[in-house]
Amino acid sequence: MLKCIVWSLLMAGGLSAGCASVCRAQEVSPRQLLEVADIASPTVSPDGRSVAYRVEQASVARNTYDTVWYVQGLGDPLPQRVADGGVPLRDSAGQSLAPKVLWAPDSRWIYYRALVDGRIVVWRAAADGSRAEPVTHDAADVRDFALGKDGRVLKYSVGATRAQVRDAERSEYDEGIHIDASVPIGQGLFRSGFVGGRMATQRFSKVWFDRLPLLADVPDRWYEINLATGARRAAKGPAKPAASAPAPSASGVVGDPWKVAVDPAAGRTAWLTRVGDRKGQQQRPDILLSALLRANGGRAVRCTAAACTAKAITAIQWRPEHDEVLFTITDSRRGLAQSIFRWNVRTGEVLDVVSSPGLVNGGRDPAWNCGTSPRTLVCVTAAADRPPRLESVNLESGEQHVLFDPNARLAQDMAAAVPARLLQWQDRQGRWFSGQFYPAQRKSRGPAPLFITYYSCPGFVRGGVGDEWPLASLAQAGISSLCINRRPGYTMDAVKRYGEGMAAAKGAVDLLAGKGEIDRTRVGMGGLSFGAEVTMWTIAHSDLLAAASVATPVLSPFYYVIGSIKGKDFRKGLRELWGLGAPGETPQRWRALSPVFQLDRIHAPILFQHAEQEYMYALDYEIPLVREQRADLYVFPNEPHQKFQPRHKLAVYNRNLDWFRFWLQGYEDPDPAKAEQYTRWRAMREKAGKGRGLTVQD
Repeated sequence: MLKCIVWSLLMAGGLSAGCASVCRAQEVSPRQLLEVADIASPTVSPDGRSVAYRVEQASVARNTYDTVWYVQGLGDPLPQRVADGGVPLRDSAGQSLAPKVLWAPDSRWIYYRALVDGRIVVWRAAADGSRAEPVTHDAADVRDFALGKDGRVLKYSVGATRAQVRDAERSEYDEGIHIDASVPIGQGLFRSGFVGGRMATQRFSKVWFDRLPLLADVPDRWYEINLATGARRAAKGPAKPAASAPAPSASGVVGDPWKVAVDPAAGRTAWLTRVGDRKGQQQRPDILLSALLRANGGRAVRCTAAACTAKAITAIQWRPEHDEVLFTITDSRRGLAQSIFRWNVRTGEVLDVVSSPGLVNGGRDPAWNCGTSPRTLVCVTAAADRPPRLESVNLESGEQHVLFDPNARLAQDMAAAVPARLLQWQDRQGRWFSGQFYPAQRKSRGPAPLFITYYSCPGFVRGGVGDEWPLASLAQAGISSLCINRRPGYTMDAVKRYGEGMAAAKGAVDLLAGKGEIDRTRVGMGGLSFGAEVTMWTIAHSDLLAAASVATPVLSPFYYVIGSIKGKDFRKGLRELWGLGAPGETPQRWRALSPVFQLDRIHAPILFQHAEQEYMYALDYEIPLVREQRADLYVFPNEPHQKFQPRHKLAVYNRNLDWFRFWLQGYEDPDPAKAEQYTRWRAMREKAGKGRGLTVQD
């Protein structure tokens, strides 16, 4: 269904009503959730008449992602397909990066970076769809680019050449890889991770477990191309922005700097800074919005209106040709719903522009900005049961108009089959939480089972952080599903941090069970990263769960051994975020936090589905659980922190659906291909029924 709609656009440049009617879905399947069309980087043309944006969609059949650039007139009913966007570029955690697109000053061309045929180059596409061509032809991949003010020159930067990187990899392979603090042990050491669309050898960066390719430390080399003649020459220095931001403290702005926005035309600056008492939090709790009235400095003014005081402001940008800063509030009490306001920096007046039950921004990341012109915002909107679509918003009236909706049929199916509702509750300490709740649709006698995932649930919720649990499909199968948002901030004490997450889950179960909506004896839980930590904590410190699914490793002595190769930065992070030294240095703290020392407390069966880059971190507690038939473990090759290969993600979705249906409903899929997994799971259930447990020696 969805595939039909999107491909009719790609092939014909417009929506096909006939295809939409033929391809209507009968249910919301895991594959449909995976193959949602995502929209990113809406950018309005200089003349204010058109918007460029990119659509990205998974293809399970080809185990890849299709991306297409569109240009659409703000008054046009359909977009114009202008170019293939290439293979999506990703960060080392597996998340798709926001594509950068620049308009030519005359609004006739868009420029963008794309990975095509194994090369990352700058392309340009005519806004009328008549032509798309590469602009750069360097032997190295393009790292960044910028257009000159008049649009006649393109500057771009490169590092080591592709051949140099491959030669360095091959040389290491032939000579042996020297293990030092930069080598990510615990994964394959030669070409074991995707970088720039190919399998590449990786190294740790300076940021926690972030990874980079070999020779990433080669300094940028800048070049410029005359776009009329194609002549290329070395540039004297990196491309510089039209205006640079002064330090906020120099303008009288207090607090810890967080975000900055520079008016590209007038050179004025706006800041978000963090203020207030940390009180055991990693960051200060409140946000201050400030701005300069003039580009040449002076004292900044503060936004003191009620709409921007003690609010969770998450994004800022200048409104072109106006004395206004547009700011976005992301409200955790309303399930991370977003609203956009405009603040006049001269008068102090704040007016609301648009409010949404979900995201209203530039794509999947809540921090991305809408495209903007003097009169109009162009935003990607998405809600818990409403997949992404593109809308224009009149900045004066707030009137909204749908420009492009590639997921229209899925939206109708979600609304009819598995509508979500915002859930709000307090735990026993009075702390407020919110989550997106999908009630079970196949009712059986009595209350339904419940599945919970914990961390963050912005926009269209497919499977929680990391997209591992198909919430709508679980609900259709008769298992109510809840995605819980963690509270704002990051508590530095890990015991309190995990306890807060467990309290959120318990509070939700109390609320729903008290209403007779769910059966508190049949509750499952799953999580990735911080969500995995809270899930494992809840298993070991409560009797809330009947089954669990965990996507990433959590703290263990083996994790310490592998991570300690990074040296003092790793040890510092472990100390600051978890209060841990080496296991022999802080043994009591390790016993309090790591499941290695809590195996006798774990009574719920656990499904581990890990990425190959990380699974070895957890073997010291997962092997005992697997050996004792209390857990099942799958590892996905060549995957980073968040799995992204479509076939892998679909396999994870389907197995999680099978897992929770088995443990919470007693259901087995009759598909013969799944017989082996059910044989294992029945053996686990039989052994659990005998009350046998595992104990470990301290």
